[in-house]
Amino acid sequence: MKIRTSKREIHDLLEAWIFISLAFGILLNGGNLFSLNIIKSVIFASFTVGSGFLLHELGHKIVAQRYGCFAEFRANIQMLVLALIMSFFGFLIAAPGAVMISGRVSRAQNGKISIAGPVMNIFLSLFFLIIFFLANSFGLDIIQELASYGVWVNAFLAFFNMLPFFILDGKKVLIWSKKAYAAVIVPSLLILFFAVNFISI
Repeated sequence: MKIRTSKREIHDLLEAWIFISLAFGILLNGGNLFSLNIIKSVIFASFTVGSGFLLHELGHKIVAQRYGCFAEFRANIQMLVLALIMSFFGFLIAAPGAVMISGRVSRAQNGKISIAGPVMNIFLSLFFLIIFFLANSFGLDIIQELASYGVWVNAFLAFFNMLPFFILDGKKVLIWSKKAYAAVIVPSLLILFFAVNFISI
């Protein structure tokens, strides 16, 4: 299936990726923008948080378009600027924007559209986990450090988005299927538990 997009969407995705990478890079660097380590931190963030954000949104978009809906990402510049400011104070709320979807879908279809984003984060966290073990085996410390951050971030993104509250994905998934909900929330918790106990960042 061909993914339909537009110049506006590509612009918004790049804008959000840059802001998210900078914000998490600054956060990862302890809120310090003026240090040589900031370059490494931003690169780490772009590969881990950036890829997690992008694939999460593309997951929603692809499934929505499969059901014949209009689906395009729109950045929220106010929230992106807020995230950047907050990163200097050691915390942030990342709400870079959302995939705008229009079209008639059933409860099951809406649930499948919603679950697609967290599922992408689960796969990405497992990918980074494999990279982590490979890097550890070959003594590639910088790659291991990057992969550890990727495991943490994407497992957390999957878990957070599956919380069954407000407009988060989890609420729509739980309304559709308790089994599907458990199939995503449980792996995200297991990976987070493993990361907390065995992987440091």
